[in-house]
Amino acid sequence: MSIYVGNIAYNVSQEDIQEVFADYGTVKRVTIPMDRETGRPRGFAFVEMSADAEEDAAIEALDGAEWLGREIRVNKARPREERPRR
Repeated sequence: MSIYVGNIAYNVSQEDIQEVFADYGTVKRVTIPMDRETGRPRGFAFVEMSADAEEDAAIEALDGAEWLGREIRVNKARPREERPRR
């Protein structure tokens, strides 16, 4: 499973996110989706950790926390929904 991290600053790097989440366990992967048209980050990220207990600890500690002047949202990521192609 992975963690959704929302309302992050647009200038945050994968390393910044990894550093914050490393306090709660081993970070396996950080993904910051980019906008297709502008090439800029979309303001959210996904974090995968090595154990569910580590993910739960990170969610508990970081959801609603202020980071870089923003109140971040941290919760379990939902599976991607298939959207009809246009």
